[in-house]
Amino acid sequence: MAALSAALARQIAQTIADEIGAQAAQAQAAIALLDEGATVPFIARYRKEVTGGLDDTQLRTLETRLVYLRELEDRRAAILASIDEQGKLTDELRNALLAADSKSRLEDLYLPYKPKRRTRAQIAREAGLEPLADGLLADPARVPEDFAGGFVDADKGVADAKAALEGARAILMERWGEDAALLGELRTWLQDNGVIRARVVEGKEDAGAKYRDYFDHSEALAKIPSHRLLALFRARREEFIQLDLEPGADVEAGNAYAEGRIARAAGIDHRGRPADAWLAQACRLTWRAKLHLHLMLDLFNQAREKAEGEAIEVFGDNLKDLLLAAPAGPKTVLGLDPGIRTGCKVAVVDATGKLVATDTIYPHEPKRQWEQSLQTLKRLCQQHDVALIAIGNGTASRETDKLAGEVIKACNNPKLQKIVVSEAGASVYSASETAAKEFPNLDVSLRGAVSIARRLQDPLAELVKIEPKAIGVGQYQHDVDQFRLARALDAKVEDCVNAVGVDVNTASAALLTRVSGLSSTVAENIVVYRDQHGPYPTRKALLKVPRLGQKTFEQCAGFLRISDGEQPLDASAVHPEAYPVVERILAQADGKTIKQIIGDTAFLRGLKAERLTDETFGVPTVRDILKELEKPGRDPRPEFKAARFAEGVEDIKDLREGMILEGVVSNVAAFGAFVDIGVHQDGLVHISALSDTYVKDPREVVKAGDIVKVKVLEVDVARKRIALTRRLDDVPGAPTSGPREDRTARGNERGGAGRNGGGGSARPPKPAAPPADNALAAAFARARGK
Repeated sequence: MAALSAALARQIAQTIADEIGAQAAQAQAAIALLDEGATVPFIARYRKEVTGGLDDTQLRTLETRLVYLRELEDRRAAILASIDEQGKLTDELRNALLAADSKSRLEDLYLPYKPKRRTRAQIAREAGLEPLADGLLADPARVPEDFAGGFVDADKGVADAKAALEGARAILMERWGEDAALLGELRTWLQDNGVIRARVVEGKEDAGAKYRDYFDHSEALAKIPSHRLLALFRARREEFIQLDLEPGADVEAGNAYAEGRIARAAGIDHRGRPADAWLAQACRLTWRAKLHLHLMLDLFNQAREKAEGEAIEVFGDNLKDLLLAAPAGPKTVLGLDPGIRTGCKVAVVDATGKLVATDTIYPHEPKRQWEQSLQTLKRLCQQHDVALIAIGNGTASRETDKLAGEVIKACNNPKLQKIVVSEAGASVYSASETAAKEFPNLDVSLRGAVSIARRLQDPLAELVKIEPKAIGVGQYQHDVDQFRLARALDAKVEDCVNAVGVDVNTASAALLTRVSGLSSTVAENIVVYRDQHGPYPTRKALLKVPRLGQKTFEQCAGFLRISDGEQPLDASAVHPEAYPVVERILAQADGKTIKQIIGDTAFLRGLKAERLTDETFGVPTVRDILKELEKPGRDPRPEFKAARFAEGVEDIKDLREGMILEGVVSNVAAFGAFVDIGVHQDGLVHISALSDTYVKDPREVVKAGDIVKVKVLEVDVARKRIALTRRLDDVPGAPTSGPREDRTARGNERGGAGRNGGGGSARPPKPAAPPADNALAAAFARARGK
């Protein structure tokens, strides 16, 4: 068994290596590190010699596939054991099970042996009807009714010849429906040729109006975009439409083709003999009453999984862009959480993020205390030397933005800026346990203003306090598997946090929890120890923290920073285990100190990495160290910039076709990018309008947080739809190049599904079989290749 396990491990490593473009030895090394508890960020950065330089993207794919393939092996072992216990495990079946490379193929093979409730076929076998089924199949010259008469037995529940034939047919239908080779063939054919058909549920036309573009919609399953498929599944779940998977553009021809494939697999040849029609009907029912439904559900599940995977990937990419957005840095910020009836919540945080003042103002309806609110904000700005005013982009944000503009004029401070920021997730944070611990005596409503201010200073440090799903930059995020989504987003957050690095003397427990190797308990212990003993003077001092042992230290130390500590290297991404390499560098520095060589580009670039290696640290690690010493602790995030919304354009009703505006990309979907232009409703730049050149993936040209200039092409006030273009010479009303796409990806955030806008349903591909009439004889003839 040990040898078999080792062989399986090698096989899994080889499979993954082929998929990620690596050698089996690289995959084996990475798997061993993961099994030892190492994290992907740690392996990618500090174990390049061990893995042969696998990057974080390859390692994340490896990690995901490793889980799947191990689950596959566990399932394979369970199936082998189950069939063996039944005494039905032949060498041929064993080999087929061992060769199965997917869960669906494995389940197809297991289907005939899977314990199940008593079926009509089992009852028929118990009644002795299997010889009837086999006899008619072997010799169609027999007259079914006459032959069935010999199997009538009232004591066994077979009242007459008709009942006997029904039982025999159930046996054949179950047998053919559990033929793994036939199932695989038909699944592939239906996947390639199937057409997903949506129809409105009668009487639901008005209630489901937001899905009206899908009331009569058909599209090839193999080509339907993930976002549209998820929209269809949502509409079905809400019981506004019915979905079917038709076997090709010509439904009857497709059905006949499938029935013919069943006939061929069963060895049936339609020649007009007495039992041929009965056998043909058995083939027809096997397809229409059994296999079609089974395969439709199976393919819908596969398509959903694929669509969810794409949606999760889009969410993760957008989340990464937000987390790695440019930080304003250590500046005093006044945060404004806009509101109308309940007022605008105000919070001022100093350059370190510490809360120094709060207030509530009522500049809008119904109190309309505009001048009083202006004076309050002016006083706070002057008293605390505020550098930035952060305005949440929710209700009344543009009205509040206007107030902030007057505050800046009143302060007569040219350096004071106002920026509208996304407040997604701020309310979630306000009511969270994290917020309660940070501000136990602060009203929940004011905590949101603190979050808005802080996320301008450092988006990463603040957004990690919020459950990733609540940040709201996803595509059908509530329609996908929530466990799978959470796991993927957590991985994305972990990668971002560790790419930037964390100052251990200022970081919150929420941020520290995302550092490689640190659990929430250890992160809390780090903060408690820091509060009790003061700032950490060195990284090694972390070893005094309860439950932070050598293994945890190895995983986290390289990602933690200590500014102005006793060891200058502690402020860099150089891992403490590699400090001896720096000592070798110093040996060639003519007496210079570490502080003197840090940033000395001429000296560092003059060194040969090959001459500084040893048995532990090879050329890749040495090169990383030399690069890090040039700019230690460098932040990979871009320089901070702010978008400026147009004055007087505060509502969708203010928009006019042809307007050129500045906005912020709020979300990127598979079919385009949503842009916040300051009117409480994001506009869509379709993928065909993102650039003058062909764009395959919108993220090739834009990402969440980008500041862009756009032109208004179309405004639909009633449906709250805004069409934008980045091609500023586009003419409103004129057709844009490329196909139009539906705008449903932000249905969860923007109030439901949108339109497909494509001017009709997509034309599905023809079925693999040539067109033919409904005659089953013709289908059988095609199956025989005539």
